[in-house]
Amino acid sequence: MKSKISLLIFLLLSLYGLAQENPRSTQYIFNNYLFNPAITGIDNYTDLKLGYRSQWRGLEGAPVTQYVSIHAPIGDDFVRSSVNSFSGNGDNPLSRSYVNSYTAAEPHHGIGFYAMTDKAGRVRQTNVNATYAYHLGLSYDLNLSVGISGGMGSTSIDVKSVNVDNSSDPLLTADYNNRIRPDVGFGVWLYSPRFFLGGSAKQLLGYRVPTAVKSKSLSAYQTTVFYGTAGYKFFVDEDVAMIPSALLSYWISAPPTLDASLKIAYQDKFWLGGSYRNNDSFSALAGLNLGSFVNVSYSYDVTSSALRSVNNGTHEIVLGILLNNRYQAKCATRQF
Repeated sequence: MKSKISLLIFLLLSLYGLAQENPRSTQYIFNNYLFNPAITGIDNYTDLKLGYRSQWRGLEGAPVTQYVSIHAPIGDDFVRSSVNSFSGNGDNPLSRSYVNSYTAAEPHHGIGFYAMTDKAGRVRQTNVNATYAYHLGLSYDLNLSVGISGGMGSTSIDVKSVNVDNSSDPLLTADYNNRIRPDVGFGVWLYSPRFFLGGSAKQLLGYRVPTAVKSKSLSAYQTTVFYGTAGYKFFVDEDVAMIPSALLSYWISAPPTLDASLKIAYQDKFWLGGSYRNNDSFSALAGLNLGSFVNVSYSYDVTSSALRSVNNGTHEIVLGILLNNRYQAKCATRQF
């Protein structure tokens, strides 16, 4: 009995780890790049971000996610000079006043990279992807970008610490315990000075992992995940802007998830916000732009599901660094 219970728990952890391969982020509006490769190179500087998320604090084996991402535009014709130049004279064409004199981005390319690891119980997921996007101005104030991502993902399960009576059980040597596979994604992003609308798909190849326990066939699936997101910027006055946004996540094998957020920003210096995820949590968010080089954001989720009685909430913090920031931008204007 002890062996059967341990194996059942082990299998559940394995399947949960596969489902967690695309970890959620309360701060999706701060780094949509993780969900959509078409974001690559959208701003006129090199965007570096470091993220950490500790989910369901106080619950043993709860997911912990860490990531690093970096992307930048390339091309000498972008915003009238090299996008990789250092500080120069002139006003930032993406400043707050740019809404009234905005012109679509010059056609340009973007390249990027991100690495993410997510650990839940004994299951660890690691993904490494390179991204590329092409941005094109459709009209005087409307842009369209198309992006792709490609890389590798791995699933590793710590079987050594599983306590069972029969260590030769096939489940403990199943091929999905340590597995590397290709990962391909695609995305589109429509944006202007006041709104954005995007759609993307990750894990386009998908995969199926079979194994057998005592002649019974068991399978774990990793299916394609689809994302749709939109947001709009309202100027309350010259100093205050409100940005409602939403992110819809859909797995073929699971119910859709909707994140709805409201962000209120003051003079591109700091912002406050709130978020709701259906059947999961309510969240409070805050961010601070420290000059034109560093920004930081933090969120705290209060669980609304049945797990609320066994955890102390979820913490997430993201550190952003703006490299080669020629026009001294204080925040990601094109990403809101």
